[in-house]
Amino acid sequence: MTTDFQRIPNAPTTTPVLEMQGITKRFHGVPALQNVNLTIYPGEVHALMGENGAGKSTLMKILAGAYIADEGEIRINGKPIKITDPGTARQAGINLIYQELNVAPNLTVTENMFMGSELQKGQFLDRPGMEREATQVLQSLGASFAPNTIVGTLSIAEQQQVEIARALKDNSRVLVMDEPTAALSDRETERLFEVIRKLRNDGIAIIYISHRMEEIYALADRISVLRDGQYIGSLTREEISPQRLVQMMVGRPMQDFYEHQRQTQVGPVVLDVRNISDGRKVKPASLQIHAGEIVGLAGLVGAGRTEVSRLIFGADRKASGEVFLDGKKLEINSPSDAITAGIGYVPEDRKDQGLFLEMSSRKNIALNRLKQDANAGIVNWGSVNKIATDAVENFQIRLANLEIRAVDLSGGNQQKLLLARWLAIKPKVLMLDEPTRGVDIGAKSEIYRIMSELAAQGIAILMVSSELPEVVGMSDRVLVMREGQLVGELDGSPGKEISQENIMHYATGAAEVLAS
Repeated sequence: MTTDFQRIPNAPTTTPVLEMQGITKRFHGVPALQNVNLTIYPGEVHALMGENGAGKSTLMKILAGAYIADEGEIRINGKPIKITDPGTARQAGINLIYQELNVAPNLTVTENMFMGSELQKGQFLDRPGMEREATQVLQSLGASFAPNTIVGTLSIAEQQQVEIARALKDNSRVLVMDEPTAALSDRETERLFEVIRKLRNDGIAIIYISHRMEEIYALADRISVLRDGQYIGSLTREEISPQRLVQMMVGRPMQDFYEHQRQTQVGPVVLDVRNISDGRKVKPASLQIHAGEIVGLAGLVGAGRTEVSRLIFGADRKASGEVFLDGKKLEINSPSDAITAGIGYVPEDRKDQGLFLEMSSRKNIALNRLKQDANAGIVNWGSVNKIATDAVENFQIRLANLEIRAVDLSGGNQQKLLLARWLAIKPKVLMLDEPTRGVDIGAKSEIYRIMSELAAQGIAILMVSSELPEVVGMSDRVLVMREGQLVGELDGSPGKEISQENIMHYATGAAEVLAS
């Protein structure tokens, strides 16, 4: 990713194009923002960072007129302005490009750009005039498509350009981009960066929201950080470092990020898997996990890590193998058998395989307990409410009330919701597949804390992860897979140190080459 981008060397001395001062917003009495300040200058890329739930989206929706602040003031070029709806925001030169693009796929590029602000010539639409103006804006962006192209035929990156073109047509002064690269390829991301550089050089202020550190380093002139709905501070380009950013976003130093202290003394074997295989992708694999131990299962994509955990849990049919829990052989033919035995499993795709998105947070947490909390088919909602309330407190799940749907929560809170569901059944073994995928740095830290606490309580944890720093930081032992086989174990002893290099030696086959 290129980084040859001329930056503002220090905090600018020109008049800010945007000032948000003392912004406070509450939902159902719960503060989402508390006295937040944000200052943006012309011709800068200003990164807005913070964990999910920190208040970034709420602040930007207030700026875009989707929400109205309870307290505070907004200034454009030093003058106070009342933003009461998206129309007044656009008139003030403020445009927000959401992560979910807002285009009409059956209309042309020109029609999308002028939707709601069509040019008139007498009693008729001035289509030639709109197309001329659209052509000029598209050419300024270096777009490769024509103004009469149907938007639905364009790629996601090109549809994004249509939204940017619409903002430029409206003489945008401040352009907010919320996770703009989430659905883009590397090449499309580079193209977007070129557009952003051009806009910046033309004097447009860009507020850039992203969790991807490499993008922040590639683009940002300055960074502002929110945490728990409060403004923590701002950094110039020269002041940015991973350590400072982590401390600002999480509230503690980076060296404390992985809380787990590697165990040298562990309890007895809880899970004993012998020669488990699906007869296709997974070759006969054997592993053991002790009480209070976190075992990392590492390997390259496609190595068979997820498949092993699904075989253990009964989500896929095994061709061979045995599973023992506390020395007792289990007959696991379905996930319900595993759950009854005391084995929990958090899948890597929480939305499609884990959560019931349209159900309340309360029901998502209590789902695995409904059977035992029912009498003659009648659910004991008092017991369910206590379980859910305790889980929200213990796991620090951020929600206004228990009736909030799972789909309306941030990624980190969704993941904690799943953890809470499994821990409600008091499992002896918990398998976590990519436990921090798609969550921000603050939520990662909280999930690591939860994992360490569970291990301290004696739960045996099998963690599948593609993030090597996570595997190294959180594992007592690491098992490495390659091409469906378990090919190595790292336990921290001399010659078997738990490191990224040693994991990759096994994962790539380099260890066998060196040994031969």
